[in-house]
Formats: sequence, C-alpha cells, structure tokens
Amino acid sequence: MKRFFHSELEDFHSNLIMMGQKAIEVTRKACKAILELDPQLAREVLQEDDVIDNLEITIDTKAIRYISLRAPVANDLRLLMVGTKVTHNLERIGDEACGIAKRVIRISRVAAPKLDQEFPDMITLTIGMLNDAIQSFLEGDVDLAEELIRRDRLVDEFNYNIFHNLTQRIMRDPETALESLESLFISKSLERIADHSCNLAEQVVSLFRGEDIRHSPEIKALKTKDRII
Repeated sequence: MKRFFHSELEDFHSNLIMMGQKAIEVTRKACKAILELDPQLAREVLQEDDVIDNLEITIDTKAIRYISLRAPVANDLRLLMVGTKVTHNLERIGDEACGIAKRVIRISRVAAPKLDQEFPDMITLTIGMLNDAIQSFLEGDVDLAEELIRRDRLVDEFNYNIFHNLTQRIMRDPETALESLESLFISKSLERIADHSCNLAEQVVSLFRGEDIRHSPEIKALKTKDRII
C-alpha cells in the first residue's frame, strides 16, 4: 500500500483499516455474548452500529470526491472502487453482529437456555475467516485471501448441522422452540459473516492481482452448497 502517496488516499486507506478493525471488534463481542449468553455485552454491540455506518458513509463520500476531482490513475482508481465494495461488506458484517446481539438478549430471558454444542467451533472458524480477510487486505496477501475462501464450506456444514440439531430439538421438546429458533438465526448470521469475509477476500484478489474472480468456475464450485436448508 506504500505506492499511494497522496494524503487523501492515505486517509481513505486509514478509514478502511479503522472500519475493518471495528467490524472485527463487534463480531468478537457478539460471539462472546453468544457463548456467555451475556445481554450486557450484546447491548454494547448494538451501541457500536452507528460507528460502522458512519465510517461507511465517510469512506464512500471520500471515494466519490477523489474520483470526481483527482482523475485517479489505474491503481488508485482500483483501490477506490474496491474500497467502496469493502465498506459494503464490512457494514453488512456489523449488521449481522447486531442481529446476533438482539437474539442473544432475547435468549438470555429464557430460563436455563442451552446452545447447540457446535456453536463454539463455528464461531472460532467464522472469526478466523474475518481476521484473515482483513489481514489479507492490509498485507496484500492474495494467497491468504484465496485460502480462506476454501473454508467457507466448513462454516456451511456447521450451519447445516446446527439447523438439523435444533429442528430435531424443537420436535422433541416444543417448549424449547423460542431459544432454538433464535439460535437458528444466530447460526445463519454467522454463516453470512463468513460469506462477507469471502467477498472481502475476492476483493483483495481484485485489488492486488487485478483479477475479478467472483464468478470464476473455481469460486462457483467452492460456493456451491451441497445441502439446501
């Protein structure tokens, strides 16, 4: 990233880093709130949503202004265009974290709630993918970006297993329906965070290799869902 010397571009890049760090922070808090069923921690996640939203607006505004006034060259223009796509995915990650937080608050009101046993491993995998997506962007590590995309199927598998386990629980014990349904939506939000992390990784490849791999046969094959929920 040292090739971008203009202060405006450096500011643009700094805001992207800040937004990425904030997205990781709220995701980690939301996931900790799941594991500990901590409604107070969940409320802290909700309070951070405006910060991420405002960063998205700031970054997009700076990109439009720079393109309009500076007529950037190819590499700089690619950073600006990819950056706006990055902000969209980071904002969606923040929204999913808030969705998780709201459901944790509702679950915590249930007497002796019980989470599915696969949640801890799914959370570890999802956070790892998001961390690596941000790291690959910061370091221009295309190999890391491509590798993390391959992990997406593992998250899909956890989502399927949790769906199966919780629907079976509801049939066995209808009184658990509320917490089970909320847990289903939490699992889906984690799966969506992993998907957005993959989108970020694809954008890293586009930025540093100049190649759009979103619809390549290999990526389509990796993203093909073996099971339909």
